Amino acid sequence: MAESDALETALGALRYRDLSEHELEQKLAARGFAESDRAQAVATLRRTGLLDEGRFAEGRAASLASRGAGDALIRDALRRAGVPPEVAEEAVVALEPEMQRALAVVERRGSGPKTSRYLATKGFSRDTIAEVVASESREELG
Repeated sequence: MAESDALETALGALRYRDLSEHELEQKLAARGFAESDRAQAVATLRRTGLLDEGRFAEGRAASLASRGAGDALIRDALRRAGVPPEVAEEAVVALEPEMQRALAVVERRGSGPKTSRYLATKGFSRDTIAEVVASESREELG
């Protein structure tokens, strides 16, 4: 298979959703393309702006945050997608603060132990969970 075939396959994959370079490499490898063809296709797409790690990371982070994910879960998802740590961190920093996202969850679900466990499974930090639950408890008492 040739580089042009790899490029066509990569473009087809990107028509459906934004992918990280790592995810695209994996898709091309699964289709049997040689490493040199994969590298050329990725380099071409990066050069033309069709493949952008920063844009991918920001989009994936925003999508996960909108579904109630905490910073740790978002960082982990970006790491698994092969996004460089510094790019992932920039994407997380650009989001609404974790505290505000956690407060929105507590307002919907209440501040009981189930909500604390829920926030923990969604990747919110212990400090954020403790602060949000304590803040909500003070409001309920006051």
